[in-house]
Parts: sequence; structure tokens; C-alpha cells
Amino acid sequence: MEKSKIVNIIIISDSVGDTAFNLMKAAAAQYPDAEVNYRRYPFITTMEKLEKVFDELDSCEHMLIGYTLVNSDLQLATIKFAREHGAKPVDIFSSVVDDIHAMTGLEPSGQIGASHQLTKNYFDRISAMEFAVMYDDGKDPKGFLEADVVLLGVSRTSKTPLSLFLANKNLKVANLPLVPQTHIPDEIYQIDPKKIIGLTNDPQVLNEIRVARLKSYGLDPETSYSNMDAINKELASAQALFTKLGCYVVNVAHRSIEETAALILRHLGIEDEM
Repeated sequence: MEKSKIVNIIIISDSVGDTAFNLMKAAAAQYPDAEVNYRRYPFITTMEKLEKVFDELDSCEHMLIGYTLVNSDLQLATIKFAREHGAKPVDIFSSVVDDIHAMTGLEPSGQIGASHQLTKNYFDRISAMEFAVMYDDGKDPKGFLEADVVLLGVSRTSKTPLSLFLANKNLKVANLPLVPQTHIPDEIYQIDPKKIIGLTNDPQVLNEIRVARLKSYGLDPETSYSNMDAINKELASAQALFTKLGCYVVNVAHRSIEETAALILRHLGIEDEM
């Protein structure tokens, strides 16, 4: 029976996962004829998060699972999952930890990401930025449940730049564009309303922004996208949703990203120390 040349390398880490990724990538480079695919799952620190990873991987084949997990329960669960799915589990650093213990008699600290402790804030920020990009524009509804903040708003209410600005404050932000007559994901109704921020704008300001955007693309500025009646309906529909959710609402008209972010942070009870 001819073996497959496909290798799905899965990297599960309770920290950033760069160490595991770099080692796996270096090893895979020795096999240029193999079809290697990578999936990374950083910051897997609880069994609940790990089980979500397993759900995603349930139908995946030809897996090589590299993991850097301090928690022994998470390690055992990963090994068990790998064996049940015919995958090869690869413990990236435990053998080294055990060897140092054997040589010194000292006990390991069990501290997640110990080598990055001095720059934990940096890695938290990078993780938040990656989260914001991953869950921009409602790309994956599950992000709403994992987010620290969820931004809702019609087109051109600064959702994406606000998401990235708040991510720079170490907040995991997901956003959803409110498009007329589009189904609102069920996850939105499962979130603590305090985490949801409704973004609105003045109709005239929104009209000017949209007209300018259409012109910048060389398009006809007189469309339903920039039509005042359509804009008023969009804003009214968005406001109705905000009222239903009972969420905090910010009018971004004439406000900078920094000013809007400051209002959101204050609402969340977070001091801006950066």
C-alpha cells in the first residue's frame, strides 16, 4: 500500500507556539517532496479550549500533532486524541524538562510561557492582534463568544481600525458589519451585552464618507450604498438591534479612533495605561 505524501502538522500550545512551529517547520524542510500543511492553535490553556481544537480536527487525516503543554491533563488528552485518530503525538519539550529534573533534582515551575515572562505583555498584544484579524468582518461567528469586545455597526463606522486599536490594548476584538436584511448570527444573542458595542454615525456624515469612498474607487457615487433614505433605514435598523441587545452605543461621527476607543474602555471599566 502506497503511503500518502500529505502531512498535516498540528501545533497545539499553551503559549504562542513559535517554538513548536519552528521546530516542526525545520524538520518538514527535510522532506521537500511532501505536501505539508500547518494548523496552529496557540494559548490553549483549558480543557474546554482543547476540546474545541479536537472538534475541528476530528475529520482531519495524516496528522502529526506537536504540542507544548505544561498542564499534564492537557498533555494526556492530546495524546489520547492522537492515538484515537491514528495520529502521531510529538511532545516538544517535556523530555528536556524531565532530563533537567533528573540532573538537578529540582522541580519544574509549571509556569506557562516561562521563557517569555519578561515580554508577556508583548505576546498578549500579538495574540490580540491576530485575533482581531481572524475575526474581522464576522468571518467566523465562534469568535464572538471568545472575544473580550464585539463591535457591531453598519458599513463605514470604523469597526476594523477600532478593532486593531483595541487589540493594541491587549483586548480580543471581533466585529460584525450590519448589512440590511442579513441574518444576525445566533452567537450575538449569547454574549454578555456589556461586551457588545454598537457603533453608529450621523446620516449626513455617513453619506459623505460613502460618497468619497465610491469616488476613490472610480465608481458612481449615486448608489443605494450612499443614498440618504437607504442610510437612514440602515441606521434605524442598527439602532433597533442595539436596543434589543441592550448594548452600549457610540456615535463615531466627528470622533477620532482614539476618542471612540477611550469611551469603549471607560464603559468596560478598563484603565488605558498604554
